[in-house]
Amino acid sequence: MKLYIITMQFLTIIPLPFSFEWKKDDLGRSTALFPLAGLTIGALLAGLNWLVGPHLDRPLMDALLIVALTAVTGALHMDGLADVCDGIAARGSRERFMEIMKDSRVGAVGAVAIALGLLLKWQALAAVPECVKWQALLLFPMIARFCQVQTIVFGRSARQDGLGSTIVVGAGKLQLMIAFCLTLAAAWLLLGMHGPILLAAAILIASLIRRWFHAKIGGITGDVIGCISELVEIAVLIMLPVFLKIVL
Repeated sequence: MKLYIITMQFLTIIPLPFSFEWKKDDLGRSTALFPLAGLTIGALLAGLNWLVGPHLDRPLMDALLIVALTAVTGALHMDGLADVCDGIAARGSRERFMEIMKDSRVGAVGAVAIALGLLLKWQALAAVPECVKWQALLLFPMIARFCQVQTIVFGRSARQDGLGSTIVVGAGKLQLMIAFCLTLAAAWLLLGMHGPILLAAAILIASLIRRWFHAKIGGITGDVIGCISELVEIAVLIMLPVFLKIVL
């Protein structure tokens, strides 16, 4: 229970009636429950869709869901997407890349990345068939949070300080295995054979992006983890209707 509360405190801005003080490796150990936090976020979205969806047109409801997702997470990972895109746009050395990501200001490229990311999520969600919409709302935040765990466990920290290095402490193969089993079981229950296929595709995408960052800056940072999470969310939403059409 303690690790779940820590996970929710870290990944969302949902007000909780109590909190825990984190020890050095608590955040890393809590990564085992990151997918459960993603499932909780998805349940909030599905609940909102169930309550409000019948009263709004589909495009407006889908836009509201993306706004709700961004709000409940405090745009934490969007910030990582923006910082990474600003760093890539600079086309400088590793040191320049790291310096830009550490800067709290958002550049023009980062702002465009946020806008395009939100637009892609909105349109990808709109393409999801209504018959599997609630499953998709539960699934894509969960898979993205699992890919965060995957990135943390198999990644190496690009700097000695910062959020990325803090999370790495305490996160290991046990946490990865627990997170994987939770995600795989939920994916199968939600979408049958489509769920594990989407999970496998997301794992591959996250692995390729992580390898690129290892080559580019020598490892991962908190911004990189957030960026990968955002890209995986978008990819899962895009792939879901494609996979359904292929099979059906």
